Amino acid sequence: MNKIYLPIIISVALAAGVIMGNFFNVFSGNQTFISKSSHKNKLNRLMDFIESDYVDNVNTDSIVDLTVNNILEKLDPHSVYIAKEDMRQVAQSMKGDFVGIGVNFYMYKDSVAIIKPVPQGPSDKAGIKAGDRILFAGNDQLYGRKLPNDSLFSKLKGEEGSSIELTVYRKTEGKQFKVNVVRDIIPIKSVDAAVLLDNKTGYIKINRFAETTYEEFHKALLDLKSQGAESLMIDLRDNGGGYLEMAVDIADDLLQDDLVIVKTKNKRDREDITYSTDKGDFEKGKLYLLINENSASASEILAGAIQDNDRGTIVGRRSFGKGLVQREMPLGDGSAVRLTVARYYTPSGRSIQRSYAHGGDEYFNDFSKRYESGELYAADSIKIADTLKYKTLKGRTVYGGGGIIPDLFVPMEGKHGDEGVSMIMQSGFVSYFVFEELDKQRKEFESLNEKEVADKVLNTDKYYADFAKYLSDNGLIFDLAKHKHRVKFYIAAEFVKQLVNDTAYYKMVLREDNMIKAVLADEKK
Repeated sequence: MNKIYLPIIISVALAAGVIMGNFFNVFSGNQTFISKSSHKNKLNRLMDFIESDYVDNVNTDSIVDLTVNNILEKLDPHSVYIAKEDMRQVAQSMKGDFVGIGVNFYMYKDSVAIIKPVPQGPSDKAGIKAGDRILFAGNDQLYGRKLPNDSLFSKLKGEEGSSIELTVYRKTEGKQFKVNVVRDIIPIKSVDAAVLLDNKTGYIKINRFAETTYEEFHKALLDLKSQGAESLMIDLRDNGGGYLEMAVDIADDLLQDDLVIVKTKNKRDREDITYSTDKGDFEKGKLYLLINENSASASEILAGAIQDNDRGTIVGRRSFGKGLVQREMPLGDGSAVRLTVARYYTPSGRSIQRSYAHGGDEYFNDFSKRYESGELYAADSIKIADTLKYKTLKGRTVYGGGGIIPDLFVPMEGKHGDEGVSMIMQSGFVSYFVFEELDKQRKEFESLNEKEVADKVLNTDKYYADFAKYLSDNGLIFDLAKHKHRVKFYIAAEFVKQLVNDTAYYKMVLREDNMIKAVLADEKK
C-alpha cells in the first residue's frame, strides 16, 4: 500500500469512530416541541403534491430523509439525522446489553465460524466452543450463502427466554450435532479491562459512556482497590463519547466535594453547572487519564474536569475537540434528530469544541492536518491558542481552542510514516488471521497455559511470515521487517486473547504500550 494514502485511510477510520460516537453524545432533557409555521406547511404541501401528482412513483421517505440531512448540514457537524433503520442499533449500543445467543463470530469462507462464545453466555452454557461452525439456525441454512451480518444477527437474535435449535459442525472432532440455545441478555461491556499493572497501579479501559458505564467502572475501581491499587490509570483512548451523566458520575468518584465538573451554556446564555458530591471512592491517590486524537466529548469532559481541578495528569495527545451538547427529538416514524442545543465548558471556562467553520468534511479530516503538521509525533507542533489562556484551580495555565492538551505528551508508536502498521496490528485482520491459524491446529494449543501459548508463537518466525502472506493475499502490502518484534508480539497476544481471555490479553499488550510506560516512569519520580 502506497504510504501516501495511509494518513487518508487512518483519517477516515478515526472520523468514522467519532461520527459513530456522535450518535451517542447526548444530554438528557425535555424534548422540544416544534410549533406549526409557514415553512413547515410549505414542506408538507410540497411532499403531498409530489405524492399525489408526480408523474412517476417516488419513495417520499427517501426524499424526506434527504431534505432533513440537507437542513442539518447547514448547522454543525454533530447535529445529525438517524434513519429509523439505524435507530435500533444506535439505541441498543448505548443500552449496555442485547438479547441473543452470545457468540463472537465472523463469516469464514462460506460458513459462520465461532471465534469465541461469551463466557457464561447462552451458547457457552449449551456447549458451543471456539472453532465451531453454525450450519443452520432452526430451518434457515447459514452456510454457503454469504449472508450479510445484519441478516445473520436477525436470525440469531430473538426474545429473551426463547429457544433456537442450532445445527453445529465441530471441526476438531469431525462431527455434526444439534443443540438448543436459550436466548438471554448479553451485556455489551463499556469497560474493556480492569487489571493491576503492578502491586499498586490499577488500570481501567473505557471504550464508551453507555448506560452501564459508571456501574462497570465503580465495580472495577472497588475491585482494584481491594487488590491494593493506590494509583489509577483510566484509558480513554479512542473513546468517542456517550452519555454526559456517566462521565460526570466517574468524575465525582475522583474529585473532592463541591468542585466544578462541567458547565453547559445554551443559546439564551443559560449556564448549568455540575458540582462533585461527597460520594467519591478515589479522591486521593495518583491519577492518570490517557487520551488521544480520537477521545471525544464525554471523554473530554472527564479529562477537562480532572485537569482543571489539578486532580491528576492527562497523558497522551490532544483530544478530538467535540464540545457540543445534543438532544434527541423523535420524528414520529422511528427516526430521530440529534440537535446541538448547548456547549460544554470545562471548570476553568474552556470550550472544548474546535472550529467547524470550514465544513464537516474538513472538520472530520482533522487527523490529516495533525499528521502533516507533525503534531502526533512532537508536543511542540501542537497549535496552542495563546489568546485563550485559562487557569486551573492551582493557577496552572491551560489553553482553549478545541480539545484537551495533555500534561504529559506521548507520541504515536513508531516513526512518522509507520501509521499503517500500527493500524493493521490493532485491526480485525489480526483476529481473523489468528482464528484461521488456530483452526488448523487448535488441539495443539488448547492444552497450553497463557505463558506457553505466548512462547509458542514468539519463539518462531512462522506466524510472522504467515501473517505477512495473509496481508499480501488480502491486497495489503506492508514492509513489516523493521516492526518484526512488534508484529510477533501482537500476534502472540491475540492467540492469548482467543485461547485464554481478554484480561490476559490486556496484561500482555499493556507491557508494550508507550503511554503505560510513560505513566509508570512518571510514577517513580
